[in-house]
Amino acid sequence: MAYLPGLGRELMKAAADAPFLERDEEKVLAIAWREHGDRHALHKLTAAHMRLVIAISAKFRHYGLPIADLVQEGHVGLLEAAARFAPERDVRFSTYATWWIRASIQDYVLRNWSIVRGGTSSTQKALFFNLRRLRARLSREPGAVSAAEAYESIAQTLGVSRADVEMMDSRLSGSDVSLNAQLVDDEAAGSAQRMDFLVDDAPLPDEVVEQNLDSDRRAKWLKDALAILSERELRIVQERRLTENLVTLETLGDKLGISKERVRQIESRALTKLRKALSRLKDDERPEEASPTP
Repeated sequence: MAYLPGLGRELMKAAADAPFLERDEEKVLAIAWREHGDRHALHKLTAAHMRLVIAISAKFRHYGLPIADLVQEGHVGLLEAAARFAPERDVRFSTYATWWIRASIQDYVLRNWSIVRGGTSSTQKALFFNLRRLRARLSREPGAVSAAEAYESIAQTLGVSRADVEMMDSRLSGSDVSLNAQLVDDEAAGSAQRMDFLVDDAPLPDEVVEQNLDSDRRAKWLKDALAILSERELRIVQERRLTENLVTLETLGDKLGISKERVRQIESRALTKLRKALSRLKDDERPEEASPTP
């Protein structure tokens, strides 16, 4: 077994020195663990398959994660396989455990490869772990293959949409970038961070709350002020001031059967009444000034 940097030599030696198990022997150990909880049998069964865990873990080294962590996650999958293995079936434990080891390592890679959670569905997992391999295979084929053709070929091979292939390719092509990272690795040049250049033109939360409260208050003032107008005054103010399609004095006069000058006079009087009412309502809501202490 070749040495893997980052993995303890003692672990490598123990895995290499562990004896291979015959079919009947691993069956006896699996039954002893499942039916009697024999930890010695579990240890002997898993120790004999640690070389399998290391071999599978080595295939995931190019994702940039510590090999020791990959082996540890693979061992978790090995223990899960030991707990679920059915010795009465005509299947070798190594064959059954391979799926659980790989699944455990893949889940670990998906959780830790990026701070953005990905691979939450079976199609996304298939894309994540096969996209690079399929793209490399296409690059070795004779003749130039365009990006669009490569995406289409990979999508057909994996049974996913081309859009999913393009999205996963863009994710795998870039790396996580911290918003708190300095733009220039030089203290003399200042400590500007990416966060400093993210500008949000939207109002601050306290401004939004204040604006909503003010809007509600003004709407109540206007409603109370309009209540003092007569029916004709209210109609004129609504059609002349409170609608999107404002009506002219002449048109409104024709509707009411009065002259446009009379409409103007009623409108002017109604607006004066509204201003006084609004001023009074605002004064009523102002907090009273504290009386001076003697």
